Amino acid sequence: MFVEARPDELFTQEDRFGEDEVPYNLFYLIADLPGSRAVRSLDHRMFYAQSSNGVPWLWLDRNVPDAEKPEMIRQLIHFVDDDGLKGICSGPDSAALFSALYGERYGVRKQRSMSMEAYACRELQAPKRVEGSIRPAVLDDQMTIARFLADFSEDGYGRSVDAKAQLEAAEGLIQKGGLHVWEVEGRVLSMAQIAHRSPRHGRINAVFTERSERGKGYAAAIVADLCRMLMKESLMPMLYADLVNPSSNRLYRKIGFVPSGRIDDIRFSSV
Repeated sequence: MFVEARPDELFTQEDRFGEDEVPYNLFYLIADLPGSRAVRSLDHRMFYAQSSNGVPWLWLDRNVPDAEKPEMIRQLIHFVDDDGLKGICSGPDSAALFSALYGERYGVRKQRSMSMEAYACRELQAPKRVEGSIRPAVLDDQMTIARFLADFSEDGYGRSVDAKAQLEAAEGLIQKGGLHVWEVEGRVLSMAQIAHRSPRHGRINAVFTERSERGKGYAAAIVADLCRMLMKESLMPMLYADLVNPSSNRLYRKIGFVPSGRIDDIRFSSV
């Protein structure tokens, strides 16, 4: 019922993946990474992709009858044959069902780590008269970006991190390209990144504004400018937002992003 697949074999005209392409956009990135594992059902109604040592993603065709889903997922778990999965990312129902059946087979604990809303921007509603301008991040910004990453970790995950420990990560983001900053009178006050481009979408992430400068429209402005860049490439901007952060969800909706599907990240641990 399942076969190992190359990345170019996952997404074909025979499947309905395109209907869910926004919430499952990370499939394109994961399936193309060196060392990743990709699996599909023979009827193209289920995809599974896992980066090396990463949390796998599961897509299940929305038209599969509920009565068929448990047996399909049991067969997938048997085919994958891995008792060391860290978790699963999928829509709420399929993530819960996979977690229950995987726990039944391997006796692991399950805990939801995060629920994300996927957003797509079809019509941009850019903010007006925001002070400052966008520019690509450069190595001179490394310390500022490192501090932003440390504060981002604390805000999002409650983990206190030394900014100096983020210098290498900041350098990597800058050198990769795609990271932009919002500058006001010579001060870098916000950042955002075009993280990945798939055939029809461009994914934005790493959106962060200096804590003391929030509420001035900088995050909305930099994200809007990145949207313009992607739209000029005929790509639809998309991003994921943690549902526990209502302010970021409101910001994205305000500038034209439309909710397009929820993804639950469930983690496994030994009993």
